[in-house]
Amino acid sequence: MAPNMAQKRAAKANRRKAVLAEKRRAEAVESSLAGRVRRAAAGPIRHCLLQQNSMAGVGMATLIITRELAPGQLAMAAFLLDTFARGIKDAFLRPIGAQQFNDQRETLEAGGPFTDIEPADARKLLRDLAAWSASLGFAPHRDFAVVERVFGDISADASHAVFAFGHEGKPLLIEGLSDNPADVEHAIGQLEEAIEPGALPAPSRP
Repeated sequence: MAPNMAQKRAAKANRRKAVLAEKRRAEAVESSLAGRVRRAAAGPIRHCLLQQNSMAGVGMATLIITRELAPGQLAMAAFLLDTFARGIKDAFLRPIGAQQFNDQRETLEAGGPFTDIEPADARKLLRDLAAWSASLGFAPHRDFAVVERVFGDISADASHAVFAFGHEGKPLLIEGLSDNPADVEHAIGQLEEAIEPGALPAPSRP
C-alpha cells in the first residue's frame, strides 16, 4: 500500500507541475507581441490613416491603424514605409490612450497631414510593398508579419487599389540622416544585384 500511495502522490505532483507549466506558457504567449496583436485585432477599428512625408520626393510614409481595447484605450499599430526601395522599415504595436493618440497625431502632422484610408486598401498597400521590396532583396521589418495581423479578418483581396512604387518607375535609395554608411553600402549592393547594371540612380539624401 505504501509504495502505491507514493506513486499516486508522485503522479499527482507531476500533473500539478504540468498544469502550472502549461499555465506559464499560456501567460507568456498572451504577453508576447503575437498575443497582444491577437487581442487588439478583436476590437473595433477607430482609425486607419496614411501620412505622406511633407518633403517631396523622399518616398517615405507612415501607416497607422488603431483598434479599441477598452473605452478610452487603444492599440496603435504603426508601419514606417519606404515606397522607393526598402519597403517596411519599421512595424510596432503599443497601447495608447485615446486622448494621447489625438495629441500625438497633432504633433506628428507637422511632418505632413494624415488622410483616411480604407483598411482593405491599407492592408493591400502593406502586402504589395513588402512583396515589391522583397523582390529587390529587402525583407520587411522583423515584426511586420506579426503586427500586420492586427488587420484581423480584413482582406487585402477586397481592395481594388493599385499602388506604384519606386521613383519614376525605378527603385531609388534615399539615404536617411541617421543611416549607417555600412548599411547604405549594403543596400546599394542589394539593389545592384536586383536590377540591371547601370540602371540604379545614385543614392539621394533628403
